[in-house]
Amino acid sequence: MLKKLECFLAGLPMTIVAGVFLLLDLVPHLMEEFSGTPVQLSFLPFDPAWVTVVISGIPLLYLAIWRIIHNTGISKISSALLICIAMFAAIAIGDLFAAGEVVFIMAIGALLEEATTNRAKKGLKNLISLAPSKGRRLKDGKEEMIPAEEIRQGDILRILPGETIPVDGTIISGETSVDQSIMTGESLPVDKGVGEDVFCGTINRFGSIDISATKVGENSSLQKLIRMVQDAENKQAPMQRIADRVASWLVPAALLIAVSAYVFSGNIVTAVTVLVVFCPCALVLATPTAIMAAIGQATKHGVIIKSGEALEKMGKVDMIAFDKTGTLTYGRLDVSDTISFDETISETDLLSLAASAEAKSEHPLGKAIAAYAKEKEVPVMETTAFRMTTGKGVFAETDNRSLLCGNEKFLIENGVSINSTVRSALERLRTQGKASILVAESQKCIGVIALSDVLRPEVKDMVSRLSDMHTRTVLLTGDHNKTAAYFAQQAGISEIRAELLPEEKVRSIEKLQAENHTVCMIGDGVNDAPALKTADVSVAMGSMGSDIAVDAAEIALMSDDISKIPYLKRLSDAAVRTIKTSITLSMCINFAAIVLSLMEILTPTTGALVHNAGSCFVVPIAALLYDRKFE
Repeated sequence: MLKKLECFLAGLPMTIVAGVFLLLDLVPHLMEEFSGTPVQLSFLPFDPAWVTVVISGIPLLYLAIWRIIHNTGISKISSALLICIAMFAAIAIGDLFAAGEVVFIMAIGALLEEATTNRAKKGLKNLISLAPSKGRRLKDGKEEMIPAEEIRQGDILRILPGETIPVDGTIISGETSVDQSIMTGESLPVDKGVGEDVFCGTINRFGSIDISATKVGENSSLQKLIRMVQDAENKQAPMQRIADRVASWLVPAALLIAVSAYVFSGNIVTAVTVLVVFCPCALVLATPTAIMAAIGQATKHGVIIKSGEALEKMGKVDMIAFDKTGTLTYGRLDVSDTISFDETISETDLLSLAASAEAKSEHPLGKAIAAYAKEKEVPVMETTAFRMTTGKGVFAETDNRSLLCGNEKFLIENGVSINSTVRSALERLRTQGKASILVAESQKCIGVIALSDVLRPEVKDMVSRLSDMHTRTVLLTGDHNKTAAYFAQQAGISEIRAELLPEEKVRSIEKLQAENHTVCMIGDGVNDAPALKTADVSVAMGSMGSDIAVDAAEIALMSDDISKIPYLKRLSDAAVRTIKTSITLSMCINFAAIVLSLMEILTPTTGALVHNAGSCFVVPIAALLYDRKFE
């Protein structure tokens, strides 16, 4: 009941009401200061500041008492406690305006902070929805669909093309290509055969397979992924207000000075004035106003920052970990090389033959070749015969020519010899992280088509700029070592950690943190979610990235422009400097107000006005951040 009342009073509508009544109380006070004659609003039977005190004071009192009861040690003493003391002291001497003013400023600060930190948390629900609900079990020679939770270790399951694999298992019959991007982030489906492992949540792209369940229920890879996101979410500490960090010495100092002022002057009004001007309202306002301005500045540039804590931490980052696929690269396959081994066949003719043979293929590499040929307007001929061997390649007849397209093993099985020239080309392409499709005709290998993900053109300059800012970079990817090394070299990244599953990415980040690095993780896939949550601050590629990755991250690049990363660091540095500047200037004003209070120049009412002016001083300073130009 108390919590509901506190939330109601602390909300925006009631805070506006409190502000209106405080303004009504300010008018007669100003008239009294200038005329020297007490003024009373005739249309109100009570002092309007009472409304402000009740509306804004009760939530603050609730917070102060809650922290005294539940917090431990010195954290029991908070800025809320000091302001409550000042509020009650002002009420005790009958200065309701001063009491209302300090609690109202705190209410405004709380609303501003809440506006900068609230964000929806739907990612975990989306991740859970990826868990398959059913599986096809083979029992006594018959197929039966059963709930995924009823699958037991050792059960034999059949997975048809296009189906999601319901548990971790080992293939016991059949061959296929599996989309493992949810687990590893690999851009290419992986060909799988008998004896190889498959993971829960991955997708069977082609070919029917039978698997023996090895890890089921809570032990499956996808469930581990879900738990890692949950654990990392629970580890996230809420942003601690700067005011509360200094409250441990601010409260005793304020009370000591106020008591001393009363002892030496004998004037209780002086003591109350000291408490009023000592209130850390500027500290409360400085952080959220600067953060709101910085977040607004970032939003104009297509960068969504979900919390002030993320903005502050970004400036402290000295190590940035990148995922590869969809982050440093576009996450799509393109033909990168067309190499002919026959002088009579041009590269365009080779592409035409390969595209014609692969036109009916369901394999992702074959589809990519056919799509590339169509894009380049290369002629694609009709096939009179077509046969596909899952996981190996295709046979096709077109224009009275018999063609084989596939991997090295497929060609050898069909009597095609692979000479040293071909092997040398294949090895070179492998070291560049490229997938290769060999093309053969009449028992002779006539060429090779290589496909690769495409590095974003801005990546190299971005990495160089980060290096100039003394920020190290590391590549964390599920791709093969050679693929990772090739792309890292192209990007200018010297540190590589490849062939990583989601939990291994998490361990890599934790290791970097153990070495006293402040780590930023940048990724785009479901498999990146645990690493994004584990890092000190995280950035997701917003337009292409999965909903889960975007939700798991604290910052999202809505245009997928990774060159914004150096801009983010500069912006966060500027925001922190603005906060510190605002606090320093406003505290200088408060210090001057304390001196004037001790000299009995200020009263609680005029002290509240000076204190209010100092608190509001931080707003225009923060506004300058919104329009500032960054490189």
